[in-house]
Amino acid sequence: MTRLSTFLLLLAAPARAEFSVPGFELVYSYPIETSLEEKNLRQASDVWPAMFDAAKKTIDIEQFYVTPSTGEPLEASLQALERAAKRGVKIRVILEKKFEKNSLDGIARLKSIPDLDLRVLEWSQVNGDGIIHAKFFIVDSTQAYVGSQNFDWRSLKHIHELGLRIADATVVSNVQKVFTHDWALTDDQSGLKLDEQKDPSADRTARAYLVASPWRRNPNGVGDSESELVKLISEAKLNIAIQLLDYNPTTYSRPRHFYPPIDNALRDAAVRGVAVKLLVSHWNTDAQSVVHLKSLAMIPGIEVRIITVPEAKQGTIPFARTAHSKYMTADGKTVWIGTSNWAGGYLDSSRNLEIVVKDEALAARVATMHAHLWNSPYTNPLEVQRTYSKPRR
Repeated sequence: MTRLSTFLLLLAAPARAEFSVPGFELVYSYPIETSLEEKNLRQASDVWPAMFDAAKKTIDIEQFYVTPSTGEPLEASLQALERAAKRGVKIRVILEKKFEKNSLDGIARLKSIPDLDLRVLEWSQVNGDGIIHAKFFIVDSTQAYVGSQNFDWRSLKHIHELGLRIADATVVSNVQKVFTHDWALTDDQSGLKLDEQKDPSADRTARAYLVASPWRRNPNGVGDSESELVKLISEAKLNIAIQLLDYNPTTYSRPRHFYPPIDNALRDAAVRGVAVKLLVSHWNTDAQSVVHLKSLAMIPGIEVRIITVPEAKQGTIPFARTAHSKYMTADGKTVWIGTSNWAGGYLDSSRNLEIVVKDEALAARVATMHAHLWNSPYTNPLEVQRTYSKPRR
């Protein structure tokens, strides 16, 4: 093919849709065979390989787990990592020890990539509790990705997810600092002196900033997810739109304890006259969680809806066909996008990352996505009097 014919072919190719604001591109995934597609957003299955293919020096990845499947969408990203390694790109990966058994095939695949440095960290051994629940990576210390997608083929094909491709230099730098901190923990888990957070406050003067949890394990300059989320909810004056996999004001570890910070903030917002729309997945209707959702839904000004993604035509796919996105918009001005469920044990003890962006265009686009799901045929109001059956995951 000549250069001219190649050029003409490129001109004829359809433009790849994307939605971006300075420093950030909104990236999503959605379950196939549903009407949840977002026309002007690129999907993670396309964005991730492109980011890896652009790497010149380094790729740093921190994930809850890794689950590939032959011929499925994650394969493109794994092949891009293989190409990067062949170019001489240094690749480092951190995974959570407690989910190592779920990652055996993925670990084997990653270890087959020449010179890739893979480490498995049991977060609770260094923090006393919690897990690595974050899902993020950094390329050449100049771009990063933070979002709800696990490194799992199902996340890219059968689950609703949302994340951000990040080019904002300050935010990328802080994401890199979190990875560097956690990588150091894999070197020496006892007596290691790290540049850890002394002040949990975020730099709230910035247009965009990174927060993470737990704050005591954050490097300096990275704010606290838990307290920042409460502040954002407390500052809302008009409306809040939220989508989550799980909402539960108790801890997931046993014995269970009440976890009030976010629950109190939402109830207080409603009392102040803020309209709260909370959208959760059908996984959230288990007996232990749904009672708290019902209690919240009884507060005037708070609406709760459940989204149930239908099974795929191929039949049941375990731990798929759900809505896993984790985000919030407030007053049409501020967006919160991250990796954490809103339950005890996530924002107080597990490693999670969240991005706060004060941008009306981004907030409007995320709010449009929320409205799409809120009014979709898969979504229904929470019924306070109904006894919900145990959800199948």
